[in-house]
Amino acid sequence: MNVMRIAMWSGPRNISTALMRSWENRPDTFVCDEPLYAHYLRSRPEVDHPGRDEVIARHEADWQRVVAWLTGPLPAGKRVFYQKHMAHHLLPHIGRDWLDQLTHCFLIREPAEMLPSLHKIAPNPGLSDTGLPQQIEILEHVERRTGRTPPVIDARDVLENPRRVLTLLCQRVGLEFREEMLAWPAGPRSTDGVWAKHWYDAVAKSTGFQAYAPKREPLPAALRPLSDACRPYYERLHALRLR
Repeated sequence: MNVMRIAMWSGPRNISTALMRSWENRPDTFVCDEPLYAHYLRSRPEVDHPGRDEVIARHEADWQRVVAWLTGPLPAGKRVFYQKHMAHHLLPHIGRDWLDQLTHCFLIREPAEMLPSLHKIAPNPGLSDTGLPQQIEILEHVERRTGRTPPVIDARDVLENPRRVLTLLCQRVGLEFREEMLAWPAGPRSTDGVWAKHWYDAVAKSTGFQAYAPKREPLPAALRPLSDACRPYYERLHALRLR
């Protein structure tokens, strides 16, 4: 079988886990959950995330071993390897050559909606914590190597019309859309990271994509400078989104 390894690069506080559920519900697909997270935490001792020590202890923290697994054989009967990545986990010292073996996609979210949620778990976040600069770096890497712009999807578009956006995404990566991608059984998965108990309560109860609901509270003044810094990165990606 022809194997496809899809790297979905997301920022934090997005619908990335729901999207992972969607792909995992395809019978031809195997998924992994933030495979570079343990290495990221080990390399950034100042980052105090819930369950930090357990994540490092239970997951592979050597980025080279992670990369070997991400580019290695798939489980029997699977032809698609969907990799849920946080873009900010791709630290500067991690090699980039292995990226050429993956099919890259990007998931973005309006900064004014993402930043208040990020601030709750990472007080005083910086631009690199949003993953936006890293998404642009990976995008430009793919464009240089392939001469093509990889697909970008916006969380709002997915929630407003999941069938349409997922159909477009599948077409762009050369796969057939599967109806199973729109609904999945509730509950945890063995493929979830050990951090799921801290972050995935809502997703574990879900059986599909929730309808989009705009944030009603204004952006806190303290986050406006960061929102302004995010804007050019987000707008560049937003202009490329599938619609």
